[in-house]
Amino acid sequence: MSTPAPAPGAGGVRVGTATGRAVVAAATLGSAMSLFDGTVVNVALRVIGDDLDASIADLQWITNAYLLALASLILLGGSLGDRLGRRRVFVVGTLGFGVASALCGLAPTAEVLIAARVVQGVAAALMVPGSLAMIQGAFDPADRARAIGTWTGLGAIAAAAGPLVGGVLVEYADWRLIFWINLPVAALTVWLARAVPETRNPAAARHLDLPGAVLATAALGGVTYALVQWGDPAALPALLAGLVAGAAFVVVEARVAEPMLALGIFADRTFSAANTATLLVYGALSVLLFMLPLQLQVVGGRGPLLAGLATLPLPFVMLLLAGRGGALGARTGPRLPLTLGPLVMAGGVLLLLGAGRATYVVGVLPGVVVFALGLALLVATLTATVLAAAPDEHAGIASGVNNAVSRAGGLLAVAAVPGLVGLRGDAYADPALLDPAWTLVVLVCAGLLLVAAVISWLALPPTTYAGGGGRAG
Repeated sequence: MSTPAPAPGAGGVRVGTATGRAVVAAATLGSAMSLFDGTVVNVALRVIGDDLDASIADLQWITNAYLLALASLILLGGSLGDRLGRRRVFVVGTLGFGVASALCGLAPTAEVLIAARVVQGVAAALMVPGSLAMIQGAFDPADRARAIGTWTGLGAIAAAAGPLVGGVLVEYADWRLIFWINLPVAALTVWLARAVPETRNPAAARHLDLPGAVLATAALGGVTYALVQWGDPAALPALLAGLVAGAAFVVVEARVAEPMLALGIFADRTFSAANTATLLVYGALSVLLFMLPLQLQVVGGRGPLLAGLATLPLPFVMLLLAGRGGALGARTGPRLPLTLGPLVMAGGVLLLLGAGRATYVVGVLPGVVVFALGLALLVATLTATVLAAAPDEHAGIASGVNNAVSRAGGLLAVAAVPGLVGLRGDAYADPALLDPAWTLVVLVCAGLLLVAAVISWLALPPTTYAGGGGRAG
C-alpha cells in the first residue's frame, strides 16, 4: 500500500480519495480493536480461568476492569480530543491500547491481567470517541453520511469476526494471542492516521473536568467492587464510598462552569427514558454474552471456537436489519420499536434456557436469532431518540452519554448477576452448579428487558419525536 498523500484541510476530505480511504481505515481499525476485544475476551474466559486459576470474581474483573475505565472516562476522552486535537488523542489512545494489549498477553496472573485491562480501558476511552469524531471533522459535509455508513458496516464485520478469530486462536493456539493480535493492528492504525487532518472544536471547554472524571470513576468503581465482591468485609464500605462519590459527582457537575456532563439534558423525559432503556438493554446483552460462552463450554462441552460461533448470527442480523429498524422508528416514533424490541429480545433470551443441554440448532440458534431481531428493531431508534431529545449544541454530549450509559449498564450487570444467581469462587467450572445458575441468568436478563419495554411504553412519545435538537426520533 502506498503512503497516503498529505491531507487537505479539515472538513474538506472527499470519499473515494486516498486521504478519505485512509481516514475511514484508521477510524475503523481503531474502533474495531475495541469491538474485537469486547467479543473475543468472553470466548476466552473459560480457558483463561483454567490457565490462571481464576475465580468467577476474577473473570468478572477481567471483563469489568476494561468497562469500568472506558465507561468512566469516555466523556473525558471525547473532551480531550475536541480540545487537543482528535487525531492526536486518537493516536495516543491507539498506542496505549497496543501497549496495554501486550501487557495483557504477558500477564502471569489474573491480578496482572486485570490491571492491564484497566490500562486498556483508559486507552480505549481516548481512542473510541476519536474514531467517529475524526470522520465527522475531516470529511466534507456532503460525504460524511457515506463515510460514517462505511465505518459502521466495517465495524460490524469486525465484531462478527471476533468470535471466529478469537475461537480459532484460543482453541488451536494460545489465548494470549487474542491480545497480541492488537499490536500489528495498532501499528497499522497509527501509520494510517498520519493522513488524517487534525481537527478541534473551537467551542470546546477551556478547562477539563478532572474532578468529575475522578468522581465518576470512584462511583462506578466502588459500586462495581461491592457487587463483584459482595460478602467481602470491604464490600459494604466500597458501596458506601461509591454512592457518596456518585452524589458528589452530581453536585460537582451542577456547579462547575464547564462540566464533563451537562446535567440539564436529563430534564427531558424522553432523553432520560431512552438512556434508562439503554442501561437495561445493554446490561442484559452484556450478561448474556458473558455467561453464554461459559454455559456452552462448561455444561455443553463445546470448545472455544464453537462457543464463540454460537453468537455469530447476532452481528449479521444487526448488519442486515438495523437500518430497517431505524426506518420503522422514523415512521412510527420511538415508543413502538423501543417497546417491541426489548420484548422480542426477552423472548429470544427465554429460548436460550436449554443452551448447553440441547443441540445448537435447538437450544441456541433460535434464541440468538430472535434476540438479534429484537436488538435490530430498537438499536438505531434508541440512538436517534437520544440525539433528537438533546439540544443541537449538546448533540456530542448526548451521544457520549448514551455510549457511556451502555458501557455502564454492561459493567454493573456483569458485576451483579453472577453473584445474584449464586456463582462464587470456581463454581462456574462445575456443570452441576453452573447449569441451574444459567436458568436464573436467563430469567434475570428477560426481566431486565421487560422492565425496559415497560419504561419505553410509559415514558416515550407515541409519535415521531422532535425534541431539543429538532430531529425526528
